[in-house]
Amino acid sequence: MRKHIILVLAGILSFVLAACGGQAQQAPTTAPAQPATTAPEQPTAAPAPAPTAAPAATSAPAGGTSAQPAAGGVIERILSRGRLICGVNNNPLPGFASVDSAGVYRGFDIDFCRAVAAALFDDPTKIDFRPLSAQERFTALQSGEIDVLIRNSTWTLGRDGALGLDWAPTTFYDGQGMMVRKDSGIETLEDMNGATICVQTGTTTELNLADQFRARGLTFTPVVFPDGDSTRAAYDAGQCDGFTTDKSGLVSSLTLLSNPADHKILEVTMSKEPLGPAVRQGDPQWFDAVRWIVFATFQAEEYGITSQNLDQFLNSDVPEIRRFLGLEGELGAGIGLPNDFAVRIIRHVGNYAEIYNRNLGPDTPFNLPRGLNSLYTNGGLLYSPPFR
Repeated sequence: MRKHIILVLAGILSFVLAACGGQAQQAPTTAPAQPATTAPEQPTAAPAPAPTAAPAATSAPAGGTSAQPAAGGVIERILSRGRLICGVNNNPLPGFASVDSAGVYRGFDIDFCRAVAAALFDDPTKIDFRPLSAQERFTALQSGEIDVLIRNSTWTLGRDGALGLDWAPTTFYDGQGMMVRKDSGIETLEDMNGATICVQTGTTTELNLADQFRARGLTFTPVVFPDGDSTRAAYDAGQCDGFTTDKSGLVSSLTLLSNPADHKILEVTMSKEPLGPAVRQGDPQWFDAVRWIVFATFQAEEYGITSQNLDQFLNSDVPEIRRFLGLEGELGAGIGLPNDFAVRIIRHVGNYAEIYNRNLGPDTPFNLPRGLNSLYTNGGLLYSPPFR
C-alpha cells in the first residue's frame, strides 16, 4: 500500500514539472515573424545627410557637455562605429521620408533619426539611412542590421510582443483612410461595396481594410503590391477604385499623383495608427535612450525652448529647466546619454513643433493640422514624464 502511494505522488510531481517546462518554452521573446530571406542586401550608404535646419551653435555650454554616453550594448556599438544606422522608408513619402534633388534625406521621420544622432554625437550628420520596405523593416531590426527603425510603423500589441521589439513614444498619431476619384460618386465606405482597392501587403493597413469591410458586411477585391510606390502607381493608373493607407500617407501620396485635383480622401478613419521609433528588445538602456530622446522634443516645446532661443534658456535659474538642459544633476548618465542630450537635440534639430512645422506644417504642401499630435496642454496626446 505504501509503495502504491509513493508511485502515485511521483506521478503527480512529474506531471507538474512537465507542465512548468512547457510554459517556459512557449514564451519566445525574439522570434522573427519575417523570414530571414526577406532581409535586403547591404545597400550602398546613402549620401551623407545634412541637417534640415542647423541653427548656429550656442556659446554657453550646458553642464556635463564633456560627458560621453555610458558604454554598453547598442550605444557602445554605435559610438564605436561612429555613426547611427536608422531604418527608414524605401519609398518616397514626402513630408516623412524622401530624398531631395541634392540627394539629402528630408522629412519628419528623418528628423527624429537626426535627433537620435544629435543626442549621441552632438552631430546630426553622423548617421546612415537604411531604406527598407514594409517586408524588410522588422527583420532588419531583429537582426541588428539597423540600430533603430523610424519608418511610419504602427505600434501594435502583436509587433510589441511576438516580434521582440520595443516601441518608443508615438511621434505621430495617425489613422487609416481611403482615397477615391472625385468623379466616382463615392462618399462613404458603404458606396464601395464590390470595389477594387489598392493596398500594400504586409501592413496593418491590409488587415484593417479586411476588418472594416467585413464589419460593414461589404465585399471588395484587394489588389496588393509589395511597396508604397507600386500601390500608388497602380491606383493612379486606374487599376483600383480606391487606395488605402494611413491618412498622412494619402496626403503625401496625393502630391505625387498625375492629377491631384481629381482625387479626394474620404472622411472615414478606419483605425488607430500610432507611429513611432522601434528598437530591438534586450537592451533596456538603448530603449530608455531612444524613448527619452523623443520625450525631450515634447518637453522642449512645452517649455517653449526652440533652436532659436536656446541660449536664453541656458542662463535660466528655473530648477526644472536647468535639470532638463543638463545644467544640474546627472539625468542623462542614467540612460547612457550625456547630460546635455536635450540641448544637443534642440540645437541641431529643434523641438517637436519645429520638426512638425518644418515637414508637415502650414508652410508645407501638406498643411496637416496638429490635431492629436498637439501637446496635451493644447488638447493633444503628446505628454512627457518629468525630467527629474
